[in-house]
Amino acid sequence: MEGELNNLLLVWISAAASLCYCHAASKLAPAGPTRLLCLLPVVCLFLVLPLRLTTISLGGLTSFFLTWLANFKLLLLAFGQGPLCSDQLPPLPRFLAIACLPIKLQAPPPESHDKATTKKGLKSPLNYAGKCVLLALLVPVYEKDWIHPKVIMLMYAVYMYIGLEVSLAIVGAVAYAFTGVLLEPQFDEPYLSTSLQDFWGRRWNLMVTSILHPSVYDPVRLISARMIGRRWASLPAAFSVFLVSGLMHELIFYHIGRRDPTWVVTCFFLLHGVSVAAEIGLKKAIRWRLPAAVSCPLTVGYITATGLWLFIPPLLECDAVPKARRESRAVIELLKGFWSLLRFSSITIASTLKN
Repeated sequence: MEGELNNLLLVWISAAASLCYCHAASKLAPAGPTRLLCLLPVVCLFLVLPLRLTTISLGGLTSFFLTWLANFKLLLLAFGQGPLCSDQLPPLPRFLAIACLPIKLQAPPPESHDKATTKKGLKSPLNYAGKCVLLALLVPVYEKDWIHPKVIMLMYAVYMYIGLEVSLAIVGAVAYAFTGVLLEPQFDEPYLSTSLQDFWGRRWNLMVTSILHPSVYDPVRLISARMIGRRWASLPAAFSVFLVSGLMHELIFYHIGRRDPTWVVTCFFLLHGVSVAAEIGLKKAIRWRLPAAVSCPLTVGYITATGLWLFIPPLLECDAVPKARRESRAVIELLKGFWSLLRFSSITIASTLKN
């Protein structure tokens, strides 16, 4: 684990230095092909940096932050678009945070009556505490041989969702503490989705949605509008977003497992791309909606079934379960060591004060 932490430090120092170069290059090079040529070496570097890491938690998140988020933001920056290119280039510290973390630079929104979400874009601590308790309860259940494999796979899916949401919330909270920028909310209770559009567009991994919209959806929709008209241009645009998302997941899975792509996870996203396109077309054609009490279980059931069929198996082929168990044990031992050190320090201080 110590070697992994050293590699993590090396990777992120390299990433920070590369982004400092991008910040300087963007000041000198105008938006367009010239700036793109300046930024392309960093984009290529971010494709391979996660290969220095082998753990799911550190390697997977680093791949997501650098290979996906940072690269797409840099490509948008090359053409004068995206969160890194507002009215003017942000100061270097904020540029670094916005480039590689799931946050955005935006003025604080008006006060909301919704107490489930804080002004930082995060949910309440009680919400995260409850999910962490559920996460801890799931870990020992994996060892039970009498549980049906499909149930275990469903539990893996829940574990992945909660772990990802909590991890991104921690990263976002730290970034907010250092930069003061408004966080991009990552999840909005996806199990309450009433349609596939609602799930993918407004509830699941919203930072990715906000990046893929200007980088993939808008250009494809603009081109499609000239060919098939504005009414149906959103269909190929939505499908293209899912295609790109599938390819990026294949790359992240490769970073995690070092196995050749099977393209199964791409098929998962292509299936959902077709499904969302069909849903959009159906809504445009009949303009009728199912009640939420009906559409919610249908939507969640469809996502769960297709996820267990096409998404979870490729993840398991990356040896995700043994790696996750080893990493969980390492974290527990680390926390135990920290707790022992804390107790020893408190006892020592108390003894010193008495004397």
